[in-house]
Amino acid sequence: MPLAIRDKIVANSQPFLDPGEVVQHAFPAQTFNGNWAFLSALIVLFKNSYRCVVVTDRRIAVLDSGKWAQGTPKTLLRSLPRQTQIGPAKGLWYKTENLGERLYIHKRFHKDIAAADSAAGFPG
Repeated sequence: MPLAIRDKIVANSQPFLDPGEVVQHAFPAQTFNGNWAFLSALIVLFKNSYRCVVVTDRRIAVLDSGKWAQGTPKTLLRSLPRQTQIGPAKGLWYKTENLGERLYIHKRFHKDIAAADSAAGFPG
């Protein structure tokens, strides 16, 4: 049975975590607005890169997954303080620059953003 994308991100991000660091939330993001896929898949194909956002008990790690796979991180791009607010997310593709670069996160993962922000003490 294939793993859900969140489970895949958690499993594949372990090499980038410190000993004892616990993943609280994980979700994919991308660098290009997914709405453009309706107009031209080629634009998205060449301009987009995938990211894995891993929220732990200590920090928020943004990992690069390259152009082809959402759940297979290759490098750690940046670590942000755990108290960084990600949302509030809205719309089909939520655009945020709170994670160190402009990222787009699909509506399917907005509940993960809300849960991560809530755990950091931000209002829902």
